[in-house]
Amino acid sequence: MFGLFRKNKLVKIRSLNETTKHGVAATSLQELLKKGSKLLQVPLVGSHICLYEDGTELSEDYFRSLPDNAELVLLAMGERWSGFVCDISRLLDTDRNLDLLIDAAKGLLSDERSPKRRKLLGELLLHLKDSSDTENREDDEDWFQGIDVRFKTKSAYMKYNCESRIRGYMKEFAYSQVDSYAQTIQKPKLKAEYKKTAESLMLQLKSDKYNGCYFNRTEKELNRLCTKDGWFSCQGAFDQDECISLHSINPYGNRESRILFSTWNLDHRIEKKRTVIPALVEALQNRKSSNINLDYFYKLLFTRENLKLVHIVCHKKSAHDLLCDKRNMYKWGKRKGL
Repeated sequence: MFGLFRKNKLVKIRSLNETTKHGVAATSLQELLKKGSKLLQVPLVGSHICLYEDGTELSEDYFRSLPDNAELVLLAMGERWSGFVCDISRLLDTDRNLDLLIDAAKGLLSDERSPKRRKLLGELLLHLKDSSDTENREDDEDWFQGIDVRFKTKSAYMKYNCESRIRGYMKEFAYSQVDSYAQTIQKPKLKAEYKKTAESLMLQLKSDKYNGCYFNRTEKELNRLCTKDGWFSCQGAFDQDECISLHSINPYGNRESRILFSTWNLDHRIEKKRTVIPALVEALQNRKSSNINLDYFYKLLFTRENLKLVHIVCHKKSAHDLLCDKRNMYKWGKRKGL
């Protein structure tokens, strides 16, 4: 008897595969199921309704406690809804409606006043404007703005970018540089051995083409730090096995990402200036350069065995407190007991 006088409750309802919400008034869950099934063309048998926000399935009692304009999802038999995260999942798979999504995000951004939401929308647009499928200069001239005309492909420039970083490490180490560690060495004999060592390491680095392969997405998988599409993932701080923030970037995608990638670092786990070079000098004080395991020091200075690609947030500039392994500093048989 009392059911006859129940007040209509107005809700907003949609189906699983549609984003359009429809206003529906009903006095009970059963009435809402019937009206919603007819409106959204969902079979009534086995249908059920969930909260849009978190996927909670409605009961008759729960329906009566809903506020007006609650957002709901009508599901057919066998369908599931986990909350608004389902829409996020669909958003991540945007290839089919990418242009529409970009236009919608631009529209929201132009009207948005909240700094936080403007930042989120701006970053969304940055990642949606992805041209990583292009490689040649003529196909993505915006990406190449500010880059020397000799670079005709993205991979060629990214290879050069990595080479430049590694070259920088060699300059800090090289004997000829005014500001290099070598200038602190006073003993002539030690200076001579250090110079021989630096020249040997330089020859090895040139032979390996300055390990520019690390940033080149056209290289074999074992030689590069990115996916074949150009995505790089932060490898975490020197004292962590992985990046807890899951930082990632695709500098091949657009000019903004290429520029931001310059803030990522190839960080030495065992520090170059504080630890590796001083350990090499110490080894040279005890043995000639011909008795030093240069391959070990080469790997520490210039290869991914000791280098980690890290987002600027994960780049810890405090002392790493990691030491060279003295057992590997000398060639076998040349320095017993180490």
